[in-house]
Amino acid sequence: MITNLFSSFDPCSSLFFYNWLRTLLIYFLIPLNIWLFKNQIFTLLNKIILILYQELKTLIGLGYQGRTLIFISLLFLIAINNFIGLFPYIFTSTSHLVITLSLAAPLWLAFIVFGWINNINHMFTHLVPLSTPNLLIPFMVIIESISNLIRPGTLTVRLSANIIAGHLLLTLLGNQTSTSSRITLYILLSAQILLLLLEIAVALIQAYVFTVLSSLYASEVVNH
Repeated sequence: MITNLFSSFDPCSSLFFYNWLRTLLIYFLIPLNIWLFKNQIFTLLNKIILILYQELKTLIGLGYQGRTLIFISLLFLIAINNFIGLFPYIFTSTSHLVITLSLAAPLWLAFIVFGWINNINHMFTHLVPLSTPNLLIPFMVIIESISNLIRPGTLTVRLSANIIAGHLLLTLLGNQTSTSSRITLYILLSAQILLLLLEIAVALIQAYVFTVLSSLYASEVVNH
């Protein structure tokens, strides 16, 4: 039984048992012939991947182009989990801070370690922007260091907060339908349909934003 409005985001609640398993079911339902034979879905996916590859290659730079595969896979993983979370009785794993942090932190940490090992001079110069007065250099080092440290947290909270906000609005509107009149019910259903369309767009946009910001952070560390 749901005890409060936020119980739908609890993966251990009794009503949403097997939530983590339900999140993975979509990957087992995809037919294997999509990847083995050419079809419309396969062609569409190839076009989307090519567009994303060109976009990420521009953001990341010419070197280390294999990194684009990591970010494209990350985008599809987040987008699919965001989308299937819009179905009833399916737990949205990307609304959980543990999941989003586990996506953001290892990737950020890997590029930070890579940067300090291979491009240590670039990492030091990145802490002090150009044309900074000598008096402000110690403060800029502190500010830039804090900015780099909180990046995984900002990625985590941004994704989780946007997913939770839309789900809460849908839940609030849904709870009002049982005690509403017929005219109010039609208005609420129309609002829910529009909000659901907006949430589909948000699910895709947030996956793209998460991926683009991660690639920008990587380009700042690796490119020199």
